[in-house]
Amino acid sequence: MKISMMNKVYRISLLFLLLFLFVSPALGYFAKAESSSYKAYVINIKQDIDSVTEQYVKRVLTEAEEQGATTVILRLNTYGGELKSTIGIGELLMNSKLEIVSYVESKAMSAGTIIALHTPTIYMQKGSTIGAAAAVDSSGKYIGNEKTQSFLKEKVSELTKVYNRDTQIALAMVDPYSEKDLTMQLNLIKPVGEVLSIGAEDALKVGYAKNVVTNFDGLLVELGLQQSEVSEVTTSFTERFAKFLTHPIVVIVLLVIGIAGIVIELMFPGFGAPGILGIISLSMFFFGSYIAGISAKETAFLFIIGVLLIIIELFVPSFGILAILGGGAIITGILLASSSLQTGLISFGVALAIAIIIIILFSKTQKGKGLWNKFILKEKLTSEEGFIPAETQNELVGKNGVTITALRPAGTALIDEKRVDVLTEGGFVEANRPVVVVKAEGTWVVVREVK
Repeated sequence: MKISMMNKVYRISLLFLLLFLFVSPALGYFAKAESSSYKAYVINIKQDIDSVTEQYVKRVLTEAEEQGATTVILRLNTYGGELKSTIGIGELLMNSKLEIVSYVESKAMSAGTIIALHTPTIYMQKGSTIGAAAAVDSSGKYIGNEKTQSFLKEKVSELTKVYNRDTQIALAMVDPYSEKDLTMQLNLIKPVGEVLSIGAEDALKVGYAKNVVTNFDGLLVELGLQQSEVSEVTTSFTERFAKFLTHPIVVIVLLVIGIAGIVIELMFPGFGAPGILGIISLSMFFFGSYIAGISAKETAFLFIIGVLLIIIELFVPSFGILAILGGGAIITGILLASSSLQTGLISFGVALAIAIIIIILFSKTQKGKGLWNKFILKEKLTSEEGFIPAETQNELVGKNGVTITALRPAGTALIDEKRVDVLTEGGFVEANRPVVVVKAEGTWVVVREVK
């Protein structure tokens, strides 16, 4: 059973590793659009900005350049997202050879504002808003980290200089910790504890928006484009699937199933399903992380190596060394496949706690069936269980006899006219010497020489 279990898990692990290595590039290939003669490509950013959004932007920019387009339009309608991915998108836009135009449709808040500031031209829809770009955590509270705040202020300040925009307005959008006098620009003073947001007309007034249009068709007129000359590229199935797999709650669920499934399979071999589900779940975790651009393929190898080391430990005991190395490889792979070390630690910690509860509950329903129980002798050798205990000789205590053989310290003596295997309390007794029985414990009879 042990060998078959090892082969089964090994084959499954190898299968998913091969799928990960060879199928994922193919999925990226099929996500590409066919050759075209479009002059402009549209990137829709209408969701939370994350690493998947960054990969989507990168893909469309590459596609547009390969197809000979001249313009890329960022269609922004978002509340924001991750700062790291936002800066990554900004760098992609600034390094592109194409003409980049931002179009604020309804709203470009927080990270959406930072992205728009990375582009030379901003158009806004009537009634739309831009701003409120301070760094916040997942609960919406301002991040008080001085390095983050300093970086963000310096970044927007430099961007305004590149594209000749009012620096104080950009700083007012990202800095909640200082007052900003914008009387000259907007006839207001931004107080401490707030960040600036401005509407389309005010953005036009202060030079942040090149023009205000009624809708997207109006934008195309402004750019001198026909609808037939514009390709609106949506996110691919692979990118949407990766976005789902990298959602914080889904990540925890995958890790819980992965950890619990593999541990249960190792503890209770023969079930099959827990181990298969565990490997599939962790493979999906690494697959989503790779497609989202969070990790490289190498992180999947750490997972495979970790699982194999733990399996080898079961058949080649190394006093836990291989198991520790395997567990460390799996944990390291999970952390490297997370969007950040902090996020990875939190996700893994929560998943581990839930997985332990599941493992304990499962173990209670499988008492006596675990792998470790095969190494533990639980059967009692009692007469009630049908075993015949060895004859005790307590009745010999106090009786005299004579040694038949020398006792060194064990030998034979004649006691009560019976040959009895005896041993001394530690000394040497010659043959044909008188002895007395001083103790009888089970089958052991202890004698002492009578002098």
